Amino acid sequence: IASIFAFATCGGFKGKTEIQVTCAKVHENKTITAAFGYPFRLNEASFQAHPDANVCDVNWKSYVLIGDYSSSAQFYVTFAVFVFLYCIAALLLYLGYTSMYRDSRKLPMIDFVVTLVATFLWLVSTSAWAKALTDIKIATGHGIVKELKPCGQEVMCYFGSVTSMGSLNVSVIFGFLNLILWGGNAWFVYKETSLHSPSSTSASHSQGGIPPPSG
Repeated sequence: IASIFAFATCGGFKGKTEIQVTCAKVHENKTITAAFGYPFRLNEASFQAHPDANVCDVNWKSYVLIGDYSSSAQFYVTFAVFVFLYCIAALLLYLGYTSMYRDSRKLPMIDFVVTLVATFLWLVSTSAWAKALTDIKIATGHGIVKELKPCGQEVMCYFGSVTSMGSLNVSVIFGFLNLILWGGNAWFVYKETSLHSPSSTSASHSQGGIPPPSG
């Protein structure tokens, strides 16, 4: 369930940033907007004015936001989806083939290795996505006004607003929550492996040895 919230809160995000523009000749505020969302290729999000509005004789479509954070976002979402699918497969295995799982030495070991790898990848993907989210907030915030060339010359620009990124913050929280859950689960999976509980056959061999001489 935690993995569902992780990719759903990130993959379904859509937002926009608005800039208030005032022309030198016409003292009237107008708004230009840049829409963005998953996978956060901000360098493809161009500014748009109202279809019928000619804002200060500037072709605002030629100006875009800064940055491409698609690699971090897609890695995070894709990994979360794979984890969700793996959990479903593992649940079916546990419910339908419990005896086979307990009698096998390979399956618990494979499960343990996968759990360790998943824990590590949760750490990597969530950390990368958290860093990307910080950069996205900067790229769509007040600093964007300084990056627009028309602003400050004959055009006065003021930062208007940006869509709340609360759901993206939640996605990071769920990422680290998954890290904790999988890290804790690694211990329980480890207890099912032969590393923690040697098989009865190996245990009997280890307890055996050269019998004491008779007589």
